[in-house]
Amino acid sequence: MGLCDFVVAENGALLYWPTTGRIKVLAEPASAGFVQELRARGVPVAVGRVIVATVEPYEITVLQTIKAMRLELEVIFNKGSVMVLPTGVNKATGLREGLSRLGLSARHVIGVGDAENDHVFLRICGCGIAVANALPSLKERADFITEHPYGEGVTELIDQLLASNFQPHFALDQTADDPGKRKLWFIL
Repeated sequence: MGLCDFVVAENGALLYWPTTGRIKVLAEPASAGFVQELRARGVPVAVGRVIVATVEPYEITVLQTIKAMRLELEVIFNKGSVMVLPTGVNKATGLREGLSRLGLSARHVIGVGDAENDHVFLRICGCGIAVANALPSLKERADFITEHPYGEGVTELIDQLLASNFQPHFALDQTADDPGKRKLWFIL
């Protein structure tokens, strides 16, 4: 295992391996016609390999366009960002796919989040962490909430784990292959 085995990108729609530059697209992209129609309706969009992104308040126009074109797409929010993805694609599905390629379980993952698009992702992790600036609804479901916001909260978490020799003061499943050891993977 390396420092960073893979990256779940585009809100779960693709995997990227930094050491090799390999990219695995996990879903079909929205049609070019959908993107053209959004632009024709005045919606500023950024288009990735799969994801189509914009910002609030354009979510209404996005939803109207999806309905008018009779498409099966999902709108996911992230603190003012509006992301359009194929139905069922999210950070959790991307994480599961990446972990399955490594032969690992999400039970041994510490996930860190702050926004609407982190709910399902944190639910599947062995331990879900919300940073201090996380939305209240995410904090309600988190196993642990940091005292600091943003990256400072992540640093706080890592410092706590290092100080405790990776024996967190919050519950985390033990590994099946060696019940006496804990294996942790951070997903931010």
